[in-house]
Amino acid sequence: MRIYLGRHIFGLTAILIAILALLWHEFDVWQDWGAISHRAVLIYFAALLEILGGLTIQWPRTARFGAVLLGGISFIFLLFCIAPIVAQPLVYFNWGNFFEVFSQVAAALIIFATIEHSDSSRPLTARIGYVCFGLCVVSYTLSQLFYLRLTASLVPRWIPPGQMFWAAATTVAFGLAAIALLSGRLALRASRLLTAMLIGFALLVWLPALRSNPHNLSNWTEAAQTLAIAAAAWVVTDFLAQYRNGSKNTGSPEIAS
Repeated sequence: MRIYLGRHIFGLTAILIAILALLWHEFDVWQDWGAISHRAVLIYFAALLEILGGLTIQWPRTARFGAVLLGGISFIFLLFCIAPIVAQPLVYFNWGNFFEVFSQVAAALIIFATIEHSDSSRPLTARIGYVCFGLCVVSYTLSQLFYLRLTASLVPRWIPPGQMFWAAATTVAFGLAAIALLSGRLALRASRLLTAMLIGFALLVWLPALRSNPHNLSNWTEAAQTLAIAAAAWVVTDFLAQYRNGSKNTGSPEIAS
């Protein structure tokens, strides 16, 4: 029997984010809550819910509950992303933050819909989560395109042929992945390559940054955020693979090609 790890990795990244929040007394991975009243209490409460969701999503009997918890918390974080967009709608950084959080909501929807299949509405729920994630990948493409020089500066200098080459190449890769996911052509292959690329970002960019400066919160949050998005991509990969292998009737034939 094939083992699908996306759900488990998704839960573990949520636990990692919660632990960072507890250690640093911040939730900067997804959203800075600023001067909101009772901020510390809310951070600890959200972190504990993330840990509970990350744990319960590991087992089939409680996975739907875990998906609701993690998806609900991510949705709340998503609401905090709206005010910066309204204030500065032409600054794409704010939109990028929105879609990074949105990827977690999308993955939670897919997990909720595919862990069991007695409800006829769940294939539609999974499909909605899948399309939402595809839109997130479009945003990742635009983020790298608009901030190409910043992206290039993050590429390790020792990787040939150069920083700008890899910044441009990964931007194109994001774009092709978005097209494949939303069109349904080669979607499974694209999701696998996308997951591998995101994990590569964590290993090649953020792991060395953590080794050189482990006391920098930004390095930890960026690493955790990258892993969380990779976990969401892994959930999408499992969703497509399950349909292709006939173990779940969770979508249309086109998206599993």
